[in-house]
Amino acid sequence: MNALEAEKFQSFRDFYPFYLQEHRNLTCRRLHFVGTGLVIASVLLATVTFNLLWLAATPIAGYGFAWIGHFFFEHNRPATFKYPFYSLLGDFVMFRDMLLGHIAR
Repeated sequence: MNALEAEKFQSFRDFYPFYLQEHRNLTCRRLHFVGTGLVIASVLLATVTFNLLWLAATPIAGYGFAWIGHFFFEHNRPATFKYPFYSLLGDFVMFRDMLLGHIAR
């Protein structure tokens, strides 16, 4: 994150409303939910089976679903390109919020 971006979002708390605004489309959010769920599953499988190929599938599952959601349904550029760390954290927080029913899924 460069200095200009750091000024725009001083914390993840500042970033998250922007992140949610970039994920207004229900199909996009659902694709993120599936992708994040697959990321969690692949990391767990890699840990349980000691098979590192599951880790190789992690970015494909996570980014694949998310980017399809952005390019074909949300029609915007994923926040990952400008805010990689906040965006990754946003994926997991949004996943949790959707799981708990705080955000429509």
